[in-house]
Amino acid sequence: MRVRLATVMADKIVPGRNVQVTDFHQRQQYLKTLQMEEAESIGPGKIIRRKDDGSLEYLRDELTIEEPLEIRIGTKTLATTMRTPGHDDELAAGFLLSEAIVRDCRQIAKISAGLDNIVTVDLVPDMDVKLNSGQRFGTISSSCGVCGKTSIDAIRQNFPAIKSSSVRVEIKRLLSLPEKLRKTQSDFARTGGIHAAGIFDVNGELRIVREDIGRHNAVDKAIGRAFLDGSLPLDRHLLLVSGRASFEIVQKALAAGVPIVASVSAPSTLAVDFARENNQTLIGFLRPPNFNAYSHVERIILE
Repeated sequence: MRVRLATVMADKIVPGRNVQVTDFHQRQQYLKTLQMEEAESIGPGKIIRRKDDGSLEYLRDELTIEEPLEIRIGTKTLATTMRTPGHDDELAAGFLLSEAIVRDCRQIAKISAGLDNIVTVDLVPDMDVKLNSGQRFGTISSSCGVCGKTSIDAIRQNFPAIKSSSVRVEIKRLLSLPEKLRKTQSDFARTGGIHAAGIFDVNGELRIVREDIGRHNAVDKAIGRAFLDGSLPLDRHLLLVSGRASFEIVQKALAAGVPIVASVSAPSTLAVDFARENNQTLIGFLRPPNFNAYSHVERIILE
């Protein structure tokens, strides 16, 4: 098992047997006697860690940033999502794609991402934007990409089912993907609190990887990058996510034309049903040497 330790800011170790604490305020007072002045104002990046032997360490830790991003079409606010800053233009593009608001990258004239947590998408002139089916005004949390929708029917966008059945992946290559994704998760290695989405080709080569505190945001960023590059549909690719496979993840993959979706954790019943309906292969608990196949197993070369 691999254990990540933060950098020690002070080497003063307090033996556990000497600490008698009845509440948090007494702990603060005790640490002040040890001249750990900053311990009384523990905030982001500052922690007290209790070790196995009962001793305490005062450390500086790195935490994943979570901030709101307001997504606008012109002057109209479409949604506010809680995300990790970075690749905001890709997130906006992937969001609009997965909401069926845009279907072609040529429909986007410009994306402006400023420093004020606002990203503005300017569409080509005279484009008729239909927001009724895809809009979800309000704030979307980092844990829920479909919060704010009025019904399941509103979530199910009008994307065609996957047509290709010739795309197949070998078990050996499939099992190699989690480690390849993990090696690129630089932010996860630092914080331990961020999700990743990776787009691989059928040969197991990683093409795009993005990280975010929200699973759905990481996927939006990854498919948004492919969308802006004009690489859609990703009909000979595989999407791997570091968390669970919820309905929204499978739906976003369908928006990008991805035939195979894999996750290192469990899928939901709605995700499985959706994948079966739309001819997508869904794989869960991809933890070498094991995995579960939930739908359209014909794309996995089992021999």
